[in-house]
Amino acid sequence: MGNPKPSALSQMVANLGRGNAFVIVECLDDEAAGDWYVQVWLRDDNTYQLEFRDGTAAEHYQTRTISQEKVITALSGWAEGRPEWKDAFMWNNISTFFPHAD
Repeated sequence: MGNPKPSALSQMVANLGRGNAFVIVECLDDEAAGDWYVQVWLRDDNTYQLEFRDGTAAEHYQTRTISQEKVITALSGWAEGRPEWKDAFMWNNISTFFPHAD
């Protein structure tokens, strides 16, 4: 799906559950080097784990929340390119989990 609308992202997050626990939204811009994406995982404890990568493994961040609304707002904001999309969370750089983080 290209350029997902907030309503589509909301529906995808609402449908998360066993066997369907992930939503990944990635930038498919041939001009942008690296991997650019945001993803959410509905964990078994019913918390949402959000992650985003800004091009390289060295810029890979993670947070957790119980708020479905905050997850939907973050995914929509990222997809729309709004810079404030991540302000509602405290992010941890998890680049050490990736062997080739530069």
